[in-house]
Amino acid sequence: MTSNPLNPSNGDDTPKDPLTEMLQNLMGGKGMENFDPAELAKAAGLPNDPNLLAQMFSQVQAMMSAPSEGPVNWQLAHDNARRVAASGSDPSVTSQQSREVDEALRLAELWLDPVTDLPATGLIGRAWSRAEWVEATLGTWKRLTEPVANSIANALSSAMTEQMPEEMKSMMGGASSMLQNMGGAIFGMQLGQAIGALSADVVSSTDIGVPLADLEMALLPANVAAFGEGLSLAENDIRLFLAVREAAHARLFVQVPWLRGHLLGAIEAYARGIHIDTSRIEELARDLDPSNPEGIQEALSQGVFMPQRTPAQDQALEKLETALALVEGWVDELTAAATENLLPSAGALRETVRRRRATGGPAEHAFASLVGLELRPRRLRDAATLWATLKEERGIEGRDAIWHHPDLLPTAEDLDDPKGFSGRRKLAEASDSEVDDALQKLLSGGFDSPPEAEEGSGAGGQDGTAKKDDGGRPDDEGSEGQEGQEGQEGQPKG
Repeated sequence: MTSNPLNPSNGDDTPKDPLTEMLQNLMGGKGMENFDPAELAKAAGLPNDPNLLAQMFSQVQAMMSAPSEGPVNWQLAHDNARRVAASGSDPSVTSQQSREVDEALRLAELWLDPVTDLPATGLIGRAWSRAEWVEATLGTWKRLTEPVANSIANALSSAMTEQMPEEMKSMMGGASSMLQNMGGAIFGMQLGQAIGALSADVVSSTDIGVPLADLEMALLPANVAAFGEGLSLAENDIRLFLAVREAAHARLFVQVPWLRGHLLGAIEAYARGIHIDTSRIEELARDLDPSNPEGIQEALSQGVFMPQRTPAQDQALEKLETALALVEGWVDELTAAATENLLPSAGALRETVRRRRATGGPAEHAFASLVGLELRPRRLRDAATLWATLKEERGIEGRDAIWHHPDLLPTAEDLDDPKGFSGRRKLAEASDSEVDDALQKLLSGGFDSPPEAEEGSGAGGQDGTAKKDDGGRPDDEGSEGQEGQEGQEGQPKG
């Protein structure tokens, strides 16, 4: 007899949960032949939408059977990201849009040439749809989120196994791998949801300040148009301004080869330090209502598994936020310099982008809740001020020379005191024979206190050398200077 999901039973007066009966049939090899999906959805309190139900049952099947190379089902993450990206309006890029983007990025490169010492990249400008952005960036997302993703997936599968009733455990038999796949599949689906949602927000390949696609320079025409809604500005001006930002990012990451690995490495180091709150997962698994299959995904999206950060994590996050701010501040400053005399709306667009980067959108917040990581440059304005100060003091070439080595990058303290940064780095830019000693003194905090007089120096010193000030001149002139000179003549060489 066909089971009725609205009133399932075991042949007696004891009702059987429809989801439990479905799982028993699936694991017993009977499949879904006796189930009406619409009735099952009604019993579970889900909407009676044939398309939605088809997607949900497809996801359930994927969770049960899809093989995974690790704790997280990345194929499911990819498929879900593509589905979410295509759920709204994601038309294919037209030939006209490709031409407009290419022309805007070519012009942006020309505008940047006078305001930076870093040469042009020679990259071809691309116009991407949201689905193309997902394809181009998913590999980097995997790299950035894998430490946290693996921890959550393992914790989920362990908690579900421990909290499963004994009769269900015996029924599982040799299908334990299916349950292990389920934890990774749940997180993969949720991660794909977050990445797919981000694809509707970003306007370029480097919009979040991280080079998600290596050696690429691209804009998303549909999202550029959405960005300009309500600004009452010319569409061409908006495209050009965003193209300059994208070209500046690309120029920085291409011409400073170590920077991409440095930035992604900082994110990975922070992510590896995140410890999952397994007690929250166990509590969720114990209290999970079978009629609410979206409970785990909702909990994931709210970040309920992320514990409070440790002091070490706070320190790692500060370094990461400083690196993000330095990149975004440099791009912000260059974009302003390149466009201020060419685009009448440059000032308004700069402030709009600054506020957008500082606050983040709903999709970015959802991603941050999922993996415990916010990719927002909180100190963008401070970093832009630092780069502007360095340009005034050293010129364009001196400012951009800071990117020559990671040891030269400013710290969070330098963002607080741009003038002091230049002083602290004075010795770091000495001759090649003095660089190592200068960097060691800089890193050890030797500039925090006034230098002590060198042994044996000064007026009346044993070697007779006159005491000198910071400029290398004798303190006194006249007869005392003559005495110093005579002392120097009597000083042995070597």
